[in-house]
Amino acid sequence: MHKAVPPRNVRIKRAYDAPAPDDGARVMIDRLWPRGVKKESLQLTEWDKDLSPSDELRHWFNHEPERWEEFRRRYAAELRQHVDRFEALRERARQGTLTLVYAAHNEQVNNAVAMREFLLNPGGLNACP
Repeated sequence: MHKAVPPRNVRIKRAYDAPAPDDGARVMIDRLWPRGVKKESLQLTEWDKDLSPSDELRHWFNHEPERWEEFRRRYAAELRQHVDRFEALRERARQGTLTLVYAAHNEQVNNAVAMREFLLNPGGLNACP
């Protein structure tokens, strides 16, 4: 069994918020680049499009809270197609602070919130909806 990811190690932050020295590794998990943001201003460690929701899922979800549970289920299913990338991200989070960068306006229901939940789940994607 893999060592658990400490919750304090996984943070989420909007792309429009300034990077901070304690952000650790900054990984953007959105498929589209945030409007009006210069690449150098994000100070990303990585931009992993494979860990972002597909365009189809993103359009379907549209950040509608009533679709949240189904979005999480479909997103987990998509991530299972990239389990090696997901596990590499989990390992990074085990090693130190990881900040998931996203652009959505809704801070409660977005792919970064779901990804944080998946990363912290002891069973990984296998225990996700």
